[in-house]
Parts: sequence; C-alpha cells; structure tokens
Amino acid sequence: MNVVFLHPDLGIGGAERLIVDAAVALKQKEYQVKIITNHHNKDHCFPETRDGTLNVEVHGMWIPRSFFGRFIAFLAYVKMICAALCLVIFREKPDIIIVDQVSAPIPVLRWFTNAKILFYCHFPDLLLTGRQSFVKRLYRSVIDPIEEVTTSMAHKHLVNSDFTRRVFKTTFKSISSEPEILYPSINLLAFDREYDVSIQDVIPDYRSDQEVFLSINRYERKKNLPLALKAFGHFIQNLSPDVQKKYRLIMAGGYDERVEENVNHYKELVNLSVELGVASHTTFLKSPSEPVKILLLKMARALIYTPDKEHFGIVPLEAMYCRTPVIAVNSGGPMETIIDGVTGFLTKDEPELFSDAMKKVVSNEISGVSMGNAARTRVEQFFSFNAFANSLNRILQEM
Repeated sequence: MNVVFLHPDLGIGGAERLIVDAAVALKQKEYQVKIITNHHNKDHCFPETRDGTLNVEVHGMWIPRSFFGRFIAFLAYVKMICAALCLVIFREKPDIIIVDQVSAPIPVLRWFTNAKILFYCHFPDLLLTGRQSFVKRLYRSVIDPIEEVTTSMAHKHLVNSDFTRRVFKTTFKSISSEPEILYPSINLLAFDREYDVSIQDVIPDYRSDQEVFLSINRYERKKNLPLALKAFGHFIQNLSPDVQKKYRLIMAGGYDERVEENVNHYKELVNLSVELGVASHTTFLKSPSEPVKILLLKMARALIYTPDKEHFGIVPLEAMYCRTPVIAVNSGGPMETIIDGVTGFLTKDEPELFSDAMKKVVSNEISGVSMGNAARTRVEQFFSFNAFANSLNRILQEM
C-alpha cells in the first residue's frame, strides 16, 4: 500500500515526532511511504528525515511563512494546497493520504486523486489564536469556516487524546462522524540506544553532585514556561546558598530563528530568570539534539511540564520511559498519561504547588525509583511503539 503524508513544517515538535514515528512504523510494515512537507531544515529536524530512513520531498518552501508577521494561517493554507497540487501534478498515486494539522488541501486531494484521506487533528486551529482586533475577527470569520468545511471532507479523522476528541466534537458541530484516538508513541529503541555524549559536552560547568529539574518545550508563550522558572524559584528560595548550588534547572526547547515568537520568548525567559534570581542556577538550551535530549531526560530528577490544557504531550511519555517522574498541570493530555502520585504529580498551574511536588521528589517522602519504574511500565503497557504501529496499521487497513 502506498501512503503519502502531507505535513506543513517538518521540524522537531511533538506533531513532527508523531508523523516521523507513523512513517517509520508503516515502512517497517512494508508500506511505501513518502512525506511531503513545506519546510525541512536538515539542521533542525529529526534524524530519520535526513539520514535516508524516510523519503522526504519539499514543496512550497518559496512561499513565506507570514507577511510582516501576519496572515500565518492563510499562508499555511496556501503552502499546503501548493504541496497537494504538486502531488497531483507529479502524478503521485497513493492509496491513502494522511494530512496533518492543516486541513485546507483536503478538497484538492478529494477532487483530483482517488486516495482515501485521513486527517490527524492535534487540536482545532481556530481555538489556538486570539481575536483581539476587529481586523483579526474579520480575518478569522473567513478562515474558521474553511477549517471546519475542509476538515469534514476527510474520509476519517484521528485525534491524539480523549481531551482533543471532546474538543473536536464541540468545535466542529457539523461533523457527525466520531474521530478515533491514536495516541502518539515514542520509538523505544532510540531511548535504549547508547550515545557518545556527556552532560559536560552540553553544560561545561555542570557539577556531578547537582540534581537537575528539566523543562522541555518549544519556546512559545502558550507552553506556560515561566511557571517552571517561578516554581524553581520557590523551590530554592529558603535554601542556604550552599544547598542551592546542588540544584539546577535546565530549560530546553525547540528554537527556530525564523519564528519571531521563539526568539522573543527565549529572551523573555532569560530576563525572567534574572528577575527571579535563579539565572545562576538555570541553563537554557536551544533545540537540543535527540541524543542530548535523551541524556537530559535520563539524568533529570523530574520533568517539569508546564502547558495548560495540552492536547497530548509527548515529552512526558519520553520522561516516563526514562524512569523520570513528571510534574505536570492537571489538565488536557497529561491527565491521560500520568497517574498522580504513582508515575508523577498532577497539580494546578501555580508555582507554589509545583514547588511542593519538586520537594516531594527530592525528599524521602516518595521513592523516586519506585515512581520511575511505575512510569516506565505504564509507557510500555499503553504507549509503546508497537501498540501505536499496530493501531495505525489496523486503521489504514479498515479504510
């Protein structure tokens, strides 16, 4: 069976990780697989997309991402439609096309191909933007209905969590079919592999007696990253200077110089660390490589996961597989992956409460080893790569 993925920007985010894992899973099951994308920077992508594991084609990269910081959604639609037209013009004949994130190209694919169209919805785009000005409200009054209409034209819809499924149903009221949940997974083999990298290679001033709290998220305001800094500030504020030196917060995240928000928010967070008095205990990393990310997850005492109402959240699964407890906001996808008090802690997005959970992790109040083992077992039982691959294969065979 011939499967083509259509994805807007093949970077290093959670949505991109899912597409890469899905493509690898199908290739292992002897599908013919290709990924068509609008942007692919070989210095800012997952290794499978640059080392020959996956066939990647780029179309529409010449179209700008925005026009003076505006019309991002409209231009994303144009770029994805361009990619779909290239698929048609070059006479690709896939049996199934998996459209990810942006639904705008679905009509083109329905009209000009015989393929079955599967749309993976991470979250309705119309809920991810503000409408503060009259012009923005007018602009979205055109864009929003297009999203619902084009989404409805897919033969099948997948979502990443029960949380997203509920939001999908209440947002797209005209779509009567029930979306199916396909939980993202992680490639366990990548986490079991040994890498030739040490923490001193990444953070030269790291001390072997330091305990690390880790935050991994894109440098975007919606990821609620100031919460990690504020919680860490609460955590160390009553400790003596000598004891404070035992702890370090590492803020690591996807960073793309093309994205103005990444650049600005990174600066905001660095400045906030200075204001909170935690700058000397905090390390900021931009777009760490996969080996570095895995190293950090394995050595961290806990993952501080700050997004509120996160659609799913792949990083908590990665941490749990590395036997690292997760402290997360008690909303959205993490409520489906983390068992409070067993594999980590779920709490309100308040610095004091996050700090309390961090204190529990480093105290004798809980067994970090037992919590880490429970976390790994949960990933192996419910979110393994094999379970993901088998579910995806079943879905495609049923279409």
